[in-house]
Amino acid sequence: MSKQVRVRFAPSPTGPLHIGGVRTALFNYLFAKKNNGTFILRIEDTDQNRFVEGAENYIVESLNWCGITFDEGPGKNEKFGPYRQSERKHLYKEFADKLIASGHAYYAFDTAEALDLHRKNHEAEGKTFIYNWHNRLKLDNSLSLSAEETKSKLDAGEDYVVRFKSPQDETLHLTDIIRGKITIDTNILDDKVLFKSDGMPTYHLANIVDDHLMEISHVIRGEEWLPSLALHYQLYDAFGWDAPEFAHLPLILKPTGKGKLSKRDGDKLGFPVFPLAYKDHKTEEISRGYREDGYFPEAVVNFLAFLGWNPGTEQEIFSLEELVQAFDLSRVNKAGARFDPDKIKWFNHHYMQEQNNDDLAKQFQMLFPEELKDIDVNYISMVINLIKERATFVTDFWDLGHFFFETPSNLDEKAVKKAWKEDSPDLMKELVTLISSVENYTIENLQTSIKGWITSKEIGFGKVMMPLRLALVGALQGPEVFDIMYLIGKDESVRRIENLINTLS
Repeated sequence: MSKQVRVRFAPSPTGPLHIGGVRTALFNYLFAKKNNGTFILRIEDTDQNRFVEGAENYIVESLNWCGITFDEGPGKNEKFGPYRQSERKHLYKEFADKLIASGHAYYAFDTAEALDLHRKNHEAEGKTFIYNWHNRLKLDNSLSLSAEETKSKLDAGEDYVVRFKSPQDETLHLTDIIRGKITIDTNILDDKVLFKSDGMPTYHLANIVDDHLMEISHVIRGEEWLPSLALHYQLYDAFGWDAPEFAHLPLILKPTGKGKLSKRDGDKLGFPVFPLAYKDHKTEEISRGYREDGYFPEAVVNFLAFLGWNPGTEQEIFSLEELVQAFDLSRVNKAGARFDPDKIKWFNHHYMQEQNNDDLAKQFQMLFPEELKDIDVNYISMVINLIKERATFVTDFWDLGHFFFETPSNLDEKAVKKAWKEDSPDLMKELVTLISSVENYTIENLQTSIKGWITSKEIGFGKVMMPLRLALVGALQGPEVFDIMYLIGKDESVRRIENLINTLS
């Protein structure tokens, strides 16, 4: 790649960052790092009516949690700063004026009421109102007015917008890295608003100007921006600038595969659609986040990478560094990617097994402070080592291993029927004597003594091991019986067996 790769993720601070936005940021990051380029965060806050306090911090915290750290952005390596569009608004008027001077844009004074009336009149005739070449000379703008009339309106402070003058009877030949060649008839394009009389640009103008001034080489963004591609190409051409290369990522679809994934889908089916939990300051509603739901960032990133991309191999588990090496835009699909809540759990289960037990023990202790407040963290770590193979989240540890920390208070009825037979009380009494006599209380010695005793009595192992497990756990589940006995200790093991005898005899 000949030119220096510079890509940007440019979210609007209008609320929480959707998981689709995280995927866009990730693909930009991977492409930049693969090509020794620069990953930029730019905050597109030109729409002040939708601005939400704290949303920018949420975006930055989300990216940092995922490990998708930006090289340039607000407060960091501001070589092309500022990186908030609201702080760059003094730039855009100059560029809007250039387009007007070159004949590529014009002032439009149409009121909202007048345009609404035009739309309703068109709808009544079964037509769609489009502001472009076929009617702009009949509307209230600097193309239909004389220079004197236009100047008079501007001097009087009348509200206006600056519209792009979309060409008539031309064919645009565009290229997208993911979608290939695209042909567009300019006659179907409307004259988009580029600049408003409040001194703020629309997304289209600010986006193009900023990308040019920040020397962006590749624009990697969601499929929803594909309809804007024609205008953006035309703006680059109107300014006489080289356009970056474009790549439009496929939509992330609902779990059913039909329609774009929304917050409503997550609420309905019980999974987050935001990286971090988010509190709406107006409604006080708290939306779930992957971090707070117990997902590891590595799992979220690995899962998101496969939404619309595949490495061309059977490998599914990738570290962030491995994703950087494997990532290629040519392997991004055009078709939408179905969001699978079970698959991200599968990834989380995998990354659970790779976590340090001591770290997990501290997290577990924080989540269950009352239950684990007097328990040594090293003991908790040893318990986790035995149960984490069956865990997907740290919160699973309590259900999987509560009997390591408290004597079972209830017995599973089905387990009792299966494990407790007529001769069980006598066998368990003998077992208590045997366990009490084991001097060097290790897993190996327990196993040797108990298995040897069962063999000598010429009875099935289940006649002893099932009621023993029932005594220790309260159910017929859990890790190896001898591991449980070793960790809870001789006295507690004996106490639990005696409790079982007293309860069921």
